[in-house]
Amino acid sequence: MGTSIMDKRALWAGLVVSLLLQGASAYKLVCYFTSWSQYRQEPGKFTAESIDPFLCSHLIYAFANISNNKITIDDKNATALYQAISSLKTKNPNLKILVSIGGYLFGSEGFHPMADSPNSQSAFIASVISFLRNHDFDGLDVDWIYPDLKDKIRFTALIHELAEAFQKEFANTNKERLLLTAGVAAWRQMIDNSYQIEKLAKDLDFINLLSFDFHGFWERPLVTGHNSPLRKGYRDRGMSSYLNVEYALGYWAHKLMPTEKIIMGIPTYGRSFTLASADTAVGASASGPGAPGPITGSSGILAYYEICQFLQGAKITRLQDQQVPYAVKGNQWVGYDDVESVKNKVQFLKNLNMGGATIWSIDMDDFTGTSCNQGPFPLVQAVKRSLDSL
Repeated sequence: MGTSIMDKRALWAGLVVSLLLQGASAYKLVCYFTSWSQYRQEPGKFTAESIDPFLCSHLIYAFANISNNKITIDDKNATALYQAISSLKTKNPNLKILVSIGGYLFGSEGFHPMADSPNSQSAFIASVISFLRNHDFDGLDVDWIYPDLKDKIRFTALIHELAEAFQKEFANTNKERLLLTAGVAAWRQMIDNSYQIEKLAKDLDFINLLSFDFHGFWERPLVTGHNSPLRKGYRDRGMSSYLNVEYALGYWAHKLMPTEKIIMGIPTYGRSFTLASADTAVGASASGPGAPGPITGSSGILAYYEICQFLQGAKITRLQDQQVPYAVKGNQWVGYDDVESVKNKVQFLKNLNMGGATIWSIDMDDFTGTSCNQGPFPLVQAVKRSLDSL
């Protein structure tokens, strides 16, 4: 990876130069919502009908797939989804709704058959434009999670060809140009391996920086660590000092992604661990992921509405260096974001003239308002209020 410790002055000098070249613009609040959340039990069951059309500036449906070089949505309730999208846009004509293709389970390999040849890629791009127009979407979000070193050029080429096709369609019709965005990695090594950033900057309307999952049950040795710390912890050394939101934002800007195109990722979930000893601090030994949440049902992750229930009787610690909280109850440890931490993150991105915030995902916020006693969508609303404030 080159030098083991980045010269911070060089990184932030590049960011300052970028800031001086840009004017202020309206902040974006980009909100992902997932197809599988509709199948959760109450109070976690979430459908497009659950969405306030004025909550976010952009909505992104996750995820579409690729089949026979065509974009598809494999959802038995797809017709209801399309109707809900039309209804949301009728209520708020300024709302932009995109569909995201790919995702973690789809992986990098899912893109390979389509991206392997110019003909298959062209067929895919034609299907994308037709699909988006037929179903009243405003654009495409490419979540290639994540291109490896040999995929870097293919990813750049796909984005470029999509951008050119969207521009050509715009020029040939009276329709508003389709948006093109990408969900991108926040880890330095992956950024270096996966992206030709200066080229992507020319073709993408903005990036959704997935600045979370910095720590979790997949790490070895397994110790507790926060999902999405704003800043480096005082114990962080070497590569671990890169695992925070501040560094990820600065590194993308240093690599010459315009700051107004960088949308900071904010999670509405936490990463949990099962402690291996009486030590409960950050960096404590863990024996495995935390217990599954009662609604989401997956080990090592809790939605915010589950975290609010967990906090009853838990010991809460706010990390002053990383500006995020964690909680411990028995042998369960969870690092998460709350209203205070997301407000701090928004202030941070505003200070750096970033383009806005990306929420993953609105269906894991307390969207009913019944679990946290903070009203519906407490985290998203806190982000929205902070973005809108002067």
